[in-house]
Amino acid sequence: MSGIPVFSFAAYSGAGKTTLLEKLIRELKARGLRVAAVKHDAHEFDIDKEGKDSWRFTRAGADVVAIVSDTHAAVMENRPTAFEKLISDITDVDIILAEGYKTGSYPKIALRRAGAGKGSGRDFAAELRDCAAAVSDTPVEAPGIPVFGLEDIAGLADFLCGYVDV
Repeated sequence: MSGIPVFSFAAYSGAGKTTLLEKLIRELKARGLRVAAVKHDAHEFDIDKEGKDSWRFTRAGADVVAIVSDTHAAVMENRPTAFEKLISDITDVDIILAEGYKTGSYPKIALRRAGAGKGSGRDFAAELRDCAAAVSDTPVEAPGIPVFGLEDIAGLADFLCGYVDV
């Protein structure tokens, strides 16, 4: 592993993970950080377009297909890929933010928004046992870990910057 700090944002569907990360990425970029974002998708997805050469390579059986231009690159692995393997291939960034990886050995930041998802009526504090921090739109008692308001993007960025060597 490269030593790049990795934080996984975990919450139930509909809690606002994507919106929070979008704001957080903008804040970290404004501070001059290079940011990688990794999205876990529990459903099968396909980013390729039917009929394109890369789509044809995949349909022919290629295990890995890469599309490269002067400004972008995408690598599609057409096989199961472990999160640890994926992030070990990420270089030249200051921090990796992952959305939706609830398990694993990386620090987690739990997110709760009142009335959203299955977790809205559960004891949120009990879910924070293995978390580095929490983000919530309602008061949370979480001894030993920082808790940020849903709109406290600068505070959350300050916390994350404490782990970044820049």
